[in-house]
Amino acid sequence: QVQLAESGGGLVQAGASLRLSCAVSGRTFSNYVMGWFRQAPGKEREFVARIMWNEGSTYYADSVKGRFTISRDNAKNTVYLQMNSLKFEDTAVYYCAAGRDVFAYWGQGTQVTVSS
Repeated sequence: QVQLAESGGGLVQAGASLRLSCAVSGRTFSNYVMGWFRQAPGKEREFVARIMWNEGSTYYADSVKGRFTISRDNAKNTVYLQMNSLKFEDTAVYYCAAGRDVFAYWGQGTQVTVSS
């Protein structure tokens, strides 16, 4: 099993920055893909970004490219999502996820609210 715990959400004004953290524990998760997803009220959960735990390659949704950065700290077993130039439409519950072929493990989410 892999346990994921998100933190760092909050209420900010448009244009501000936030950094989300995802603490990872449990079985070895080398060769895993770590991802961030979000779900806004009344909408489907959507992909935000992902990083390969081993080599660190990243991929982003077009909606956040250039504003968000995903990274990981192997020593701290933590994945981060640095969010800059936040927009009202970034308001959502943000989830951390992990897996190999599929995202099998999910955190409970952290709320990000951006006021316009």
